[in-house]
Amino acid sequence: MKQILILILFFCSFTVNAQLTPVNKKLLLTMEDSLNLYSKKMVMAQDPSTRFYADSVFIKKFVQALKVPGSFEYAFDSVKTVSKLYAPDSLFRIYTWEIQKDESYFRQFGAIQMHTTDGSLKLFPLFDQSDYASIPTDSVRTNRNWIGAIYYQVVMKEFNGKKYYTLIGLDDNDFTSTRKWIEVLYFDANGQPVFGGDFFTYRNEDNKPEQPVARFCLEFKKDAKARLNYDKQLDIITFDHLVSETANDNSKYNLIPDGDYEGFKWSNGKWVHVSKIFAEQKLKDGEAPVPVPFRDDDGNPLN
Repeated sequence: MKQILILILFFCSFTVNAQLTPVNKKLLLTMEDSLNLYSKKMVMAQDPSTRFYADSVFIKKFVQALKVPGSFEYAFDSVKTVSKLYAPDSLFRIYTWEIQKDESYFRQFGAIQMHTTDGSLKLFPLFDQSDYASIPTDSVRTNRNWIGAIYYQVVMKEFNGKKYYTLIGLDDNDFTSTRKWIEVLYFDANGQPVFGGDFFTYRNEDNKPEQPVARFCLEFKKDAKARLNYDKQLDIITFDHLVSETANDNSKYNLIPDGDYEGFKWSNGKWVHVSKIFAEQKLKDGEAPVPVPFRDDDGNPLN
């Protein structure tokens, strides 16, 4: 009975330490004021050197804040220039942001904060190596050679008992084009983050990329406002079908949406390409539209 009581007391204290205490919350609130100041400077300062200096100060102060026990639960609501996304199962929280040097140069920064039972910090910094990737879609990567993006959605899927986290994000890229990304993140047997892999299936050769893809990129004309989002109700990733606005040039900076939508549907551990999501339906008088079953490009139903 004494041993059981000791175990109960141990786990109770363990749980209390994992929570964000009022004292630590007050401390983080104070630290957040400084984070907010530097996060604004790293985006809004007129001089690029000031922006990058503010970013370096922000990173140091942010890591200090994350070291406060229970910081995983703290919202950092006022730091609006940083994307803060929880995994659906709360395994981790991913932070991403972007610094602009000039109209032709953007760099992303980020970190993955893992949930820990004792509230201590376990952090994986993300190092953007996009500048050194001639084909950024072609390789599996780690947090140290990450293809940068500001993530705005995270979707969790499971296959054969393993969890996969699909990250959807934005890269302002340069003055001619914008990129949006679909990146699959998972954790290996040692708990290390892995970005990318054999997760995208194309059944129609007309839509299949020339190079194998470890991640999906939608690149389009600057300010064309192409959509790429996960639709929870449909359980599908949808994105604009792009066409060139000029007859003779299919360069990425000429691609714009044409009103049709493509997508990816999760099936058997893969994101399976769907070439046309919203198929046209001819309705008789009095009929209501009904969802069209999702099929791959061979016409097979996707469960």
